[in-house]
Amino acid sequence: MKALVLLAGFAAAALGLGQAAPTRSYVVVDTGQHRRFDDRGWIIEAGSTEFPGQDGDYDGPQPAYQDDGDGTVTDLQTGLIWQREPPEELYTWQAAMAYADALDLAGHDDWRLPNIKELLSIMDFAGSIRIHAPYVDTRYFGYHFPDVSGGHRDIDAQYWSSTPYVGRVMTGLEGAFGVNFADGRIKCYPTKFGPRGGPSGHYVRCVRGPEYGKNDFADNGDGTVTDRATGLMWTKADSGVPMNWHDALHYAEALEFAGFSDWRLPNAKELQSIVDYTRAPDAVDPARRPAAIDPLFDLTDQESWFWTSTSHGDNTSHAIYIAFGRATSAWIWAGEKMNAHGAGAMRSDPKSGDPTWYAGGLGPQGDEIRIQNYVRCVRGG
Repeated sequence: MKALVLLAGFAAAALGLGQAAPTRSYVVVDTGQHRRFDDRGWIIEAGSTEFPGQDGDYDGPQPAYQDDGDGTVTDLQTGLIWQREPPEELYTWQAAMAYADALDLAGHDDWRLPNIKELLSIMDFAGSIRIHAPYVDTRYFGYHFPDVSGGHRDIDAQYWSSTPYVGRVMTGLEGAFGVNFADGRIKCYPTKFGPRGGPSGHYVRCVRGPEYGKNDFADNGDGTVTDRATGLMWTKADSGVPMNWHDALHYAEALEFAGFSDWRLPNAKELQSIVDYTRAPDAVDPARRPAAIDPLFDLTDQESWFWTSTSHGDNTSHAIYIAFGRATSAWIWAGEKMNAHGAGAMRSDPKSGDPTWYAGGLGPQGDEIRIQNYVRCVRGG
């Protein structure tokens, strides 16, 4: 397995070239994906030259949890303390925040609804709904699938975050982001009305502890941007053209830029770490447009989606992407493609093929399928 660049070496190289040294106040925990896959979803051996540099070829900071024995779990990487057993009830977004604010657990009353980066930090990408393995480590975190006898599907296991969407989703509705630990995605969900017109209810897991998920970007003046909080260095520009997953992996692995040759395609958690959830192309406040990323970064297309190196557990012929523009549906609303899940959503696309095969979209919201997505490379970690 190709090891990540050690932090000490990265810092020394950065300092030697006048680039910003990382401080590592925001640990991006590894995805937990160690297998490697081709574009058909078949498992392949380590070091494959056909699909090199995917998530399973790199190890980041490994998940490390401690059961505190008092109904809480401490994440030893991030310092966050989690509610071990979430309530079984569904909550509206407003009720979820009130529940967290009122929670008194393990002698503490400073619990909160986690932000979307905190919530993603505990996701384990080795999950799969096909075998009823949730995308979270159930050795430490209590988890239950929905009661399907009540009209829910087994994938209706969304957990609210405290992160509101600054634009509008579906048919112009206010929304907030959540993580689905049953199907391994981030989407924006309406906060007032659900799909059948009733209240939009999802699950809650509370957190307490240090601030997590705050970036500290520095433009290095050489076409790179360092996030001093995570220790990751990024290319300021994207690939300029979209491509399929195979070509995205090769593009990143072959890149030599700014004096470095150890660039790679970021995994799902790494790429999500640079999403700016205070921005969106359809933000109600025009000052928060155009895309969900810091203006230090260049975008060829403000409505672009970007590949990660992480395969999707439920269908490994798909890879995870993150929408920095709107996460659109193939369906039309108000004369354009409906913004189904918001800028900053994390979904999956087929790794190869022709997007015209999916002209009607996929899934219950008709998610648009592109297959040709952009690349932003990363190094360090």
